Amino acid sequence: MSEFKSDFLRTLKERGFIHQISDETGLDDLLAKETVTAYIGFDPTAPSLHAGGLIQIMMLHWFQKTGHRPVSLMGGGTGMVGDPSFKDEARQLMTPQTINDNIASIKKVFSNYLTYGDGPKDALMINNADWLLGINYLEFLRDVGRHFSVNRMLAFDSVKMRLEREQSLSFLEFNYMILQAYDFVELNKRCDVRLQMGGSDQWGNIINGIDLGHRMGSPQFYALTSPLLTTASGAKMGKSLSGAVWLNPDMLSAYDFWQYWRNTEDADVSRFLKLYTTLPMDEIARLSALGGSEINEVKKILATEVTAMLHGRENAEQAAETARKTFEEGAIAENLPSIDVATGELEAGIGLLALIVKAGLAASNGEARRHVQGGAVRINDTAVSDERRLVGTADVSADGVIKLSLGKKKHILVRPA
Repeated sequence: MSEFKSDFLRTLKERGFIHQISDETGLDDLLAKETVTAYIGFDPTAPSLHAGGLIQIMMLHWFQKTGHRPVSLMGGGTGMVGDPSFKDEARQLMTPQTINDNIASIKKVFSNYLTYGDGPKDALMINNADWLLGINYLEFLRDVGRHFSVNRMLAFDSVKMRLEREQSLSFLEFNYMILQAYDFVELNKRCDVRLQMGGSDQWGNIINGIDLGHRMGSPQFYALTSPLLTTASGAKMGKSLSGAVWLNPDMLSAYDFWQYWRNTEDADVSRFLKLYTTLPMDEIARLSALGGSEINEVKKILATEVTAMLHGRENAEQAAETARKTFEEGAIAENLPSIDVATGELEAGIGLLALIVKAGLAASNGEARRHVQGGAVRINDTAVSDERRLVGTADVSADGVIKLSLGKKKHILVRPA
């Protein structure tokens, strides 16, 4: 479609969010003439979402910003099953307590992007456990299950790939797509949801929901998916060398989150400014035109803007200032991530490899040893080559800390406690 009438689709198109839409004209007309309610489902597989899920949260953000009502659906019910889409094997089953704990933790992030409340355009936080946990199995089979063709379900790419590899697909997992489709129908009944959004790997599941709605007498439903993102070098979004880039501040500091975006590859900067910030498009065009050494300044702007949305402007600017002091002045910035080590342990001397692992700069002694042998480890900005070195009280600087560094960009302050 050349030009959308609705602000929402126009915004999503120019910022690069759209992969597929089930009925472009129908959805555009609906969005242009009335306030629409849409949802995205989030599976509680961990206590936090990571940066890979940020594109979905930003879609809900723009949905509300352009005058509509977003629903963040927590998968308290579907989480008992686990989404098998494009997975090589079944997810580890979680206990109801773990699922509830994960949901309570995940929820904390959303209010940074959405305004929740009781108004007609205020966001809703809903848990599908509210209706899925009370289902009568036989009634559900008769009322909902009869509308699903197993032949068609087997033809879905997500299922087909698993079967072609001769990897087991349990009956439990096979039910996931039925439950997700039913969510769409139930959400329409409860709060007039007409649109489901998600990543492109969810297309088949969402279309199932549209078909089920049609068969069960619901009004016309719509689907909209975003592209599955990788970085320019092919790495998965939301993964860094040291692990997942978590959104919850208790799992990843504002500084480390800022650093992840500061390290964006040159080829991704313009795309990420459009997807992950709310900067106006003309400002993004101006920044995208900068090249050479100026691209590093643009990366700092990207990092600060993305971090400000999640952690607040003050924390984002503090992270930028910490980075500036650390890298440009070579100073020990108080706001660097830190770990406490017992004074007694430092007096006795702690092995360098063990300290690197304790600081989270390596997953094992073997990995830590390779970093040391490769010349990547420094203590108080001095390179260390002896993997058997002990770190102790003599290494505590005048600032009262030991600065442990891996490469140029990872620094941890070791504080005697």
